[in-house]
Amino acid sequence: MADTCTHLSDITNSVAPSGNGCVECLQMGGRWVHLRRCIECGHVGCCDNSPNRHATAHFHGTTHPLIQSFEPGEDWYWCYADDLFFEIGGEGPSPSHP
Repeated sequence: MADTCTHLSDITNSVAPSGNGCVECLQMGGRWVHLRRCIECGHVGCCDNSPNRHATAHFHGTTHPLIQSFEPGEDWYWCYADDLFFEIGGEGPSPSHP
């Protein structure tokens, strides 16, 4: 595991979320526990505690390495490529679903 995410330069809040829920779960009538937003394309997928784990599936299908929590009040990131959880201090509010 890396000590520092090697994809920090990819972080931007300018990519709009794909919606207010997990794209695939909404299409199939599934359910989720928590939501994650892909930093690179804005895809919103469900977490690994959800039955379908669409955020991780999105990483495997696209190799987009970074996700951010899409939960209100949560500002953390996960880097799949570096197997690393982290937060960045001093950021503005994170995008999240209502």
